[in-house]
Amino acid sequence: MNDLIDDPNMGGISAEPLRRAIGERYLTYALSTIMHRALPDARDGLKPVHRRILYAMLELRLNSGGGFRKSAKISGDVMGNYHPHGEAAIYDAMARLAQDFNVRYPLVDGQGNFGNIDGDNPAASRYTEARMTVVAEALLEGLTEDAVDYRENYDGTLSEPIVLPAGFPNLLANGSSGIAVGMATNIPPHNIVELCDACLHLIKTPDAREETLLNYIPGPDFPTGGTIVESPEAIAEAYRTGRGSIRLRSNWEVEDLGRGQWQIVVTEIPYQVQKSKLIEKIAEVIQNKKIPILADIRDESADDIRLILEPRSKNVDPEVLMGMMFRNSDLEVRFSLNMNVLIDGVTPKVCSLKEVLRAFLDHRREVLLRRSQHRIDKIDHRLEVLGGLLIAFLNLDRVIDIIRYDEEPKVALLAEDWSKTYARAMSEVDYIEPDKSRVSELSEIQVEAILNMRLRSLRRLEEMELIHERDALTSERRGLQDILDHEDLQRNKLSEQIRETKKKFGKDYECGARRTGFAVATTIEDVPLEAMIDREPVTLVCSEMGWIRVMTGHIDLTRELKFKDGDGPKFLFHAETTDRLLVFASNGRFYTLSASNLPGGRGMGEPLRLMVDLPNDANIIDIFIHKQDGKLLVASSAGDGFIVAERSVLAQTRTGKQIINVRGDVKAQTCRPVYGDHIAVVGENRKVLIFPIEELPELGRGKGVRLQKYKDGGLNDVTTFNLAEGLSWLDPAGRTRTETELAEWIAKRASAGRMAPRGFPRNNKFT
Repeated sequence: MNDLIDDPNMGGISAEPLRRAIGERYLTYALSTIMHRALPDARDGLKPVHRRILYAMLELRLNSGGGFRKSAKISGDVMGNYHPHGEAAIYDAMARLAQDFNVRYPLVDGQGNFGNIDGDNPAASRYTEARMTVVAEALLEGLTEDAVDYRENYDGTLSEPIVLPAGFPNLLANGSSGIAVGMATNIPPHNIVELCDACLHLIKTPDAREETLLNYIPGPDFPTGGTIVESPEAIAEAYRTGRGSIRLRSNWEVEDLGRGQWQIVVTEIPYQVQKSKLIEKIAEVIQNKKIPILADIRDESADDIRLILEPRSKNVDPEVLMGMMFRNSDLEVRFSLNMNVLIDGVTPKVCSLKEVLRAFLDHRREVLLRRSQHRIDKIDHRLEVLGGLLIAFLNLDRVIDIIRYDEEPKVALLAEDWSKTYARAMSEVDYIEPDKSRVSELSEIQVEAILNMRLRSLRRLEEMELIHERDALTSERRGLQDILDHEDLQRNKLSEQIRETKKKFGKDYECGARRTGFAVATTIEDVPLEAMIDREPVTLVCSEMGWIRVMTGHIDLTRELKFKDGDGPKFLFHAETTDRLLVFASNGRFYTLSASNLPGGRGMGEPLRLMVDLPNDANIIDIFIHKQDGKLLVASSAGDGFIVAERSVLAQTRTGKQIINVRGDVKAQTCRPVYGDHIAVVGENRKVLIFPIEELPELGRGKGVRLQKYKDGGLNDVTTFNLAEGLSWLDPAGRTRTETELAEWIAKRASAGRMAPRGFPRNNKFT
């Protein structure tokens, strides 16, 4: 179906292609969303709903010095008169304008529960009251002086302003955010004083560069404070292109608790971060042990922010702790800047900082011209009235006579010839050329003014006041006309108005001072575990059944310890709380544990398999302390092995790290630290082979190479030693025996070897 069908037999229903029907309707919806809902106007920085809320409050006379009205009344008037959408949506928009943690300069003064920084919703509209703030009045100033155009409301019964006069650049002062169809906007708030300074410079130097404006506007000024740690170059690029991101950090300080104890107090959190969710996420970080040096978080906030971060140890560096907090929580966020706005209320465009300020200044110039012309029209009307009143005073007896005795005084006054006194009455009013055709008669406006005069106005003093008023209005009109005729005077007047705004909302205003600071970002890269935990001696105990624990201090290793029935000691050695432990299993995997995170020694400990993902069919081969620069010799039961660096076997997850590849019946057999220049291997057949360590490659992962050749059985043990010092082992009596004459056992790697020396242990173990 390519053409429209309008069949009279279809009851007035027209058919058209689905693609066209959906496309046209979706385009209409998209344009409506972009222009009337999601994107702010560059001139006053408001979306339609916010503009209508302020206009409705103006009509209700809810000025900053007056009383409050129920929010339900305000949102109801907005919905019924101007904004035919949900009342809840209107109230939410109004409530946000009253939240000083969301809006840099609140436009609504709320009384009652309007929400909080924890993320709690405002109370219902029937429980809260509101009125405008001084800032909102600055946006509306001049609205009754024909400063902007009006349009009909949705049902044509009322009229509403298309845009507000906007006495300051509200778009940048309070920022804006919204999601339209195919586009979005996200503009941060700024400081009014800095914006005014930039506007003054732009008025003086219209072709000013973006970099020059940054001397006045160094960056956003968020209502919740914080510290911007983005580089000036990145901020300049974001303002130049209208897109970018800005890093924002919380403000914090170290609070001394005495006796070497301390805690961190977070006093300001990033913009648009809900405090309750922030605490929840930090609690998850503590529970998951992503930041081992953080012990707890508490919320001691009242009217101000006060989050307490307790370190696990007093020896922790506060900078290190906060560096990790910034990396792992919303104590540092990125604000995505996207200055997509409506130019002249019609065209969406991503603007630079200069373009946004220029749009505001052009709007203010238009407002100035319209207000000036409106004032001139008012003056002209008043001067016309004053001319008639002065004629009446100069011919008072004749006027009284006409009013007293004529049946139609209005007609008589209009018909009377006043040529002798008209020129005198208007002699000093040189704003226009007098109309020669009607110089001898009064206008209807003048006659109505004369007839409406009170008797008390007929005194001499009143005539003098009229003359003074006429002279003052004439002088004012000359000044206004000069403004309309000269661009230099227009710029001077704009500068004067902006200076007044700057003074009004400057340092003496309660929200005037800048809240967000600037700093250079300090990043904490890989933090050693020693910097996080108190270094204390402990003793690690692991049983035959895999129950592991640490006991405080370096205990006597021969001391008798308690174990579960049928269990006994397997690994027992001294360590420190800052040590990382390596667990080597028969499946060829290495697992990493922190000694500080192991259970205490009061009980029997906990199963190691619950701490790491160790399969049930895998056995623990060895547990030892990790050495950063150490090397290990790993070998399988098949007699294959290689050397691996200890830093390569560290695992970051519970699943461990596969190092030696085994399959079938082959298992990982031994793991020994590399020491010396030779390797000694003994198989299950009691044959010993010694070869130089250089013959064994160093790998990161793999099956390895053949260490010793076997006809039957496999590898039993392997060790490394210095050939000059000899090969040592424990004899059956527990005494250390060293053999230095080893020439007959030295051969090439992968040889069969020879029977072990006399006195070699029956268990075929070197240690």
